[in-house]
Amino acid sequence: MPFPQNSLRAFLRYAKRGLSTAIQSSGRVTLVVGNESADLDSLTSSVLYSYVRSLAPPSGAFTPLYIPLLNIPAAEIRLRPEFEAVFSHANIDASHLVTLDDLPEANERSLDREDTKFVLVDHNSLQGELGKKYAARVQGVIDHHEDEGRVCSETSPESRIIEKCGSCTSLVVRTIRSSWESIAGGSSLASGAAHAQGDSSVNDESMTRTWNAQIAKMALASILIDTANLTAEDKVEEADVEAVKYLESKIKLSPQDAAQWDRDKFYKSIDYAKRNIDAMDFEDILRKDYKQWTEKGLNLGVSSVVKPLDFLIKKLGGDLSEDKQQLFVSSIGDFMATRRLTIFAIMTTFTSKSGEFQRELYVQALSSGYAAAHVFAEQAKVELRIEDHDVASCKELGSVKPLDQGPWYAPLPPLCGPYSTSDDFHSKVDHVNRRKVWLQRDVSKSRKQVAPLMRKAMREAA
Repeated sequence: MPFPQNSLRAFLRYAKRGLSTAIQSSGRVTLVVGNESADLDSLTSSVLYSYVRSLAPPSGAFTPLYIPLLNIPAAEIRLRPEFEAVFSHANIDASHLVTLDDLPEANERSLDREDTKFVLVDHNSLQGELGKKYAARVQGVIDHHEDEGRVCSETSPESRIIEKCGSCTSLVVRTIRSSWESIAGGSSLASGAAHAQGDSSVNDESMTRTWNAQIAKMALASILIDTANLTAEDKVEEADVEAVKYLESKIKLSPQDAAQWDRDKFYKSIDYAKRNIDAMDFEDILRKDYKQWTEKGLNLGVSSVVKPLDFLIKKLGGDLSEDKQQLFVSSIGDFMATRRLTIFAIMTTFTSKSGEFQRELYVQALSSGYAAAHVFAEQAKVELRIEDHDVASCKELGSVKPLDQGPWYAPLPPLCGPYSTSDDFHSKVDHVNRRKVWLQRDVSKSRKQVAPLMRKAMREAA
């Protein structure tokens, strides 16, 4: 039977118990999972879809309960400070989320493939260990990335929606809107359970509106972040605008939320939390928003970072000396080795001193990835309008020489060091790792466009 309408907190607890029961009893389970970076959009897409679907399951549903799965271990939630900011508005905390830790280990009782169904949100190709085991069990998708053709065309009763949009959550809102409206009256309300969860209000209708407002604010967070509060003209689609309008209407129906609602203030608070990574160490910053793919036997990793490269270099020692830059290169090499990467890219975003939004692109490759990196670099000159780039602070520090950009087929210098082919250079720099840094002039292109271009280059160079 459907889950009776209740708070988001009560639903998440119910979902976690439901997964545990299914594992122990070898029962069926439907998992709604976002991508491996487990960013805010993946979180809110999976939670919103699961919540509404569980309230009003479609005819022929594999199970009446849809379980939102965050595609990271629980310990990595701390790397996403924006989550904590959103939790406070949704009246939930990290312990309520279902994560990879809640799935059985390989040596434990497992979820049988035939008893498992996956719905993908914010990606359309199940990667990693989940993909190796359950890729054939994907039977639904809502996504705004390039279609990889991995999800079958017939997914009924689930949706197969892959289209351009600022936020995947906007597409989820459009998909579940009619179902959410059908249960909005709260006819199956379990008010006793709600009060037990700490949700209080004057009556059942007021309580339902409070719950809806909490869920709406959670969903709004990712849409506003992904579209810069609907100001990113190159990203915003009609679905984003309509979703924001609809979710705000839910907030304004709640007596205790309507009077205090300020969208601009809300957006700024979430955005500040997302960019507040000063306390994180170097590796945690790279892990925070990371995705990985395999093409032709080569592994690609891409990290998105909300600070410029000089911030990352300084994380390793507080200055931009050549020694610290060498430490940066070797630290990237260690990060790659741990994940068996052939090519690794860092995409940074930041605002310049003049207030201009900018992107940097750093790529480091092993010898087996040189050809692919070269193909990518040539294509990116047109597709991304990349330009050779000095790390921003290098020009401001007279003691540090600017980067001399060299070709991919020669060992590249340290980030801010002179180009050299001398024995001395080879003795200081591991020439097996080659790297290059660019300024990306087409700032409208995020990882959503850059990663497919890199993967295409890997296939072409194979």
